[in-house]
Amino acid sequence: MRHDMRLAATRSDGSITPPPQRSSPADEAWALLRELLFAERRRFFDTASEFELHPAQAGALMQLDQESGSPMHEIAAHLACDSSNVTGIVDRLEARGLVTRRAGERDRRVKYIVPTPLGLEVREAMRARMARAPAAIERLSPKEQRLLRDLLARAARGPHEGELH
Repeated sequence: MRHDMRLAATRSDGSITPPPQRSSPADEAWALLRELLFAERRRFFDTASEFELHPAQAGALMQLDQESGSPMHEIAAHLACDSSNVTGIVDRLEARGLVTRRAGERDRRVKYIVPTPLGLEVREAMRARMARAPAAIERLSPKEQRLLRDLLARAARGPHEGELH
């Protein structure tokens, strides 16, 4: 496939450099937010490691429904992996006493993964560590922190949520 040199350039290593584009303020804000989130993912990995969990195990534990549990296919969707991979993740969590398997009430073939009291304790401790704002946000003034909070809250709402009709 041939690339138009006005649209893209090929680097010496064979990779393609996208053409320079004019960024909108929204694109720039999104790029900065992605950069911050990417930098902070290390904190999640470190927190998981503190509890001797693989990041996939920690991710599964973090998203389980506390009361009814979550079906294996839902865990796979949250982790963006195949359901067959979830079996090993759940096996290791179960071996640590952090989750149990429960057959579905309507369909006993569906296995729900439910956090145990120990699993809930570990999850809450992880959430407490992850809830603290990163240093990049802590460095902002209180006024800037409130502004950032308010802008992100507005962006996170649906397109019509909070509008007067």
